[in-house]
Order: sequence, then structure tokens, then C-alpha cells
Amino acid sequence: METSTFFHALAALLVFLQFTNMNSSCSAARPSPSETDTEFIKTSCGTTTYPPLCYDSLSTYATRIQTSPKLLANTSLSLTLETTRNSSALMKRLSKIPKLSPREAAALSDCLEQLTDSVDELQRSIGEMNSAGGSNFELQMNDIQTWVSAALTDGNTCMDGFSETSMKGNVKIMVRNNVLKVAHMTSNALALVNSYATAQSFLPKVVP
Repeated sequence: METSTFFHALAALLVFLQFTNMNSSCSAARPSPSETDTEFIKTSCGTTTYPPLCYDSLSTYATRIQTSPKLLANTSLSLTLETTRNSSALMKRLSKIPKLSPREAAALSDCLEQLTDSVDELQRSIGEMNSAGGSNFELQMNDIQTWVSAALTDGNTCMDGFSETSMKGNVKIMVRNNVLKVAHMTSNALALVNSYATAQSFLPKVVP
């Protein structure tokens, strides 16, 4: 009976994740972008650690991003935040599965705490990116880079916790797959933020 309850709960979570992904795909629909816009995203994503994931996630927004490095970095941060929130919601649901061992419950609790920190750090990054510019630009970008780097560390710490526990196979795979995507998207976002900061540093300074 306990095994049956566990698998019913797991099946419900899988349906939830599929529904969430479908909604995200539908809400992301955009008009057809120009070749210049998509090529800009493809070239920019080539500097990241995971280019296919970068391009697949951002190309849908090509008409909005156009050829703006700032919009590219900010959109990447926003998508990473959305993915992190979804993974955090997954952690909460998994923590309610019946008969988790103490080690499993502890790993989920720690991971949820790490992802909560990541959400906060990404939100702060996006807020700062929206106002980036002027004489404080370098300081603002340093703050953003610090926060996104911290979010990346949080995701990796979450995955490390699960590698050391005797998690049930399906739960462990589900958690690691989701958190791995969070880590990869965060890594890509950090690379695009770094590229934007570097590009801006080469622009001529306006003397008042």
C-alpha cells in the first residue's frame, strides 16, 4: 500500500511538470524573428557552456531581444528564475511524498533552501540589470555577477546533497534532472551577463 501511494504521488508530480512545461511553451509563443535576430542569439550562445540549451531557451524571444546584449542577458536571467521557481515548487511537492527516509527528507529540505536562495539572488540580479547604466555601471555589474555566481553555487550544492543520499531511484533522477537544468541555465546566464559587461566596458565613456 505504501509503495502504491508513493508511485501515485510520483505520477501526479510528473503530470504537474508536464503541464507546467506545456504552459511555459504556450506562453512563450512569439512572432517569427528575423534572421539577424536569431543569428545574434546563436552567436552569443556560442560563448556559453551549454550552447544548445541557451539557443533553445532564448531563440523564442528573438523578436524582443533583437540584437541587444542587455536584453539577451536579462531574458536569460528571467528564464533561469522561472526554471528555478519551478524546481523549488517540485522540491516542496516531493517533500510531501509518504515514507521518505530521514536522509531523503533532509536532502530535499537542504535543496529547497538552496533554491530559495537562488530565487532571491536571481531576482536581485534582474532588478539591478533593469537599472544598469551610468557611472555606477561597473559596480552594478559586479553585484549582478556575484549574485548569479552565488545562485550557480547553490544549484551545485543541491545536486551534491543528492549524490550522497540513498534516494529512491525515480525521485533522485527527477530531482537531479531538474536541478541540473537550473545549474546549466544559471551558468549560461552568467556567461551572457559577463559578455554584456565586457562589451560595455569597451564602449567610449561619455564625459559630462
